[in-house]
Parts: sequence; C-alpha cells; structure tokens
Amino acid sequence: MAVREIPSRPVVGVLHPGSMGAAVGSALKPRAGAVIWAAAGRSVTTSKRAELADLVGVADLAALARRADVIVSVCPPHAARDVAEQVAAALEGRDERPLYVDANAVSPDTVRGIGELLGAEHVVDGAIIGLPAWEPGPAVLWLSGAGAAEAAELFAGTPFPPRVLGAELGTASALKACFALQTKAVTALRLASAEAADRYGVVDALREELTRTGAGPLPDGASSRTVGKAWRFVGEMQEAAAALAAVDVPDGFSLAAAEVYRRLAAADSTDRANEWGLRG
Repeated sequence: MAVREIPSRPVVGVLHPGSMGAAVGSALKPRAGAVIWAAAGRSVTTSKRAELADLVGVADLAALARRADVIVSVCPPHAARDVAEQVAAALEGRDERPLYVDANAVSPDTVRGIGELLGAEHVVDGAIIGLPAWEPGPAVLWLSGAGAAEAAELFAGTPFPPRVLGAELGTASALKACFALQTKAVTALRLASAEAADRYGVVDALREELTRTGAGPLPDGASSRTVGKAWRFVGEMQEAAAALAAVDVPDGFSLAAAEVYRRLAAADSTDRANEWGLRG
C-alpha cells in the first residue's frame, strides 16, 4: 500500500468540528487547499461551529475520506476507536491512504490499535494541551509517529504550534495522559474532598486548615466549564488509567476521577445538581 505524499496545499478533513475541532480546522485553513467536514448526522450546533470556522461541508464521512489528504480526528476520547474504524471502512479498497492525525486524549495502546487498523505509517499520535486556540498562545500540539514531521510541517505557524516527540506511536498520548493526571485528576480529588467535608459538616474547619497551612483554597463547587466537559472527562480519565496500568503504575487515581466526573455529569442533567457542589 502506497504512502501518500502530502501536497503543498492539502485537503484536510476534520472529524468533528466541536469546540476544539472547529478551532483546529480554522487554524489549518491558511495551510490547506480546503478544510472539509462530514455533515451527515451532525447536530445543528456542530453545523453552526463549522460555518463560523468557514469549513466546507461534504455529504458524509465516506466522502471526506475519499477527498482528504490529511484527516484530523478530534472527538471525545471514548469515540476515538469507533471514528477510526469508520474511516478504515470508508478507505476500504483505496491504495493511497491519507495521513491520519489522532488528536484525542487516549491511551498509548488505543492509538497503537488505531495504527494497526489504518497502518502505523499513516497514523500520527497527537496530543493537544490547552484550550481551543484561535490565535497563538493557549495551546500546543505534541506529535509522535512515523509521520510526525509531516504533520508538524502542516501545523507550523498555526495557533497549534507543533512539538515532535519522536517516531513511536503512543508517546504523545502518554504525555497527554500524564498531564491529565496532574490536572483533571487533581481537580477531581479536590471536588471529592470538598463534597466529603460538606457531608461530614466540616467544610469550615477544612477551609481554615487549608488556608492556615497554605495548601490552597477549598473549591466552592465545580466551575461551569468543568461541569460542561465532565461527560468528556470520564473517557479521558479512563484512557489515562489504561496508560498508567500499561506501565505498572497504580491507576486508581484516574479511575476514581472518572467516577467523580461521571457523577458530576449525571448531576448536571438531573435534579441532583446540588449533590456534587453545584450550588447557585
């Protein structure tokens, strides 16, 4: 199977233009001949994001896969493998393959499995660290895999400055998992501590001790951003747990964080909103 050479002005397909995907698509517009997305089955909200980012809609994923020189997957972590399987099915029988950048918060084993599915030489492991970037500053894109240098060239000069970690699939995802443990898992621990203190009636005393010892403030509740992303963080923490377990590091921290975010997401969609600190 031939390795596809990326043209100077490639057609880039984005799966799918959520908040981050739309920002990635917009960032690549100056570098690409066209940035396309698969409109079939997507929500009105997604369509509006794609329109605001000035992306070109095509009928479905199969049409995107046929046209794209590069495909960038930016989806919820739990859906990354399924999206790759859909792309593999759409590419069936095609000799040349697009470069597939999996920019999802998944474990190294997950992205290696995607490499087995699509051909490791065609897959780049990507880890976006930072918020959706519409201008330089808030985000960095770490890359690894055989095509990492090609992907880095594509993203050079965009609001997602690339950093190449090496030629091995899984390295970028490992970095993302470790970063997530330092950020999202720690946030979940603080939320759980605050909720337990509230249920035991020792919130004021705990807050006093945290202030006295310089350990940091007690969170009054989850931020609106955390609540809104909690459903997505469940999968990310589960993937981070798999990354830790694969190298014989205890994974209970991430699994517990996944449960905290699962409850937070459930509370956000029911009348149990106060159960996890969502007070006013």
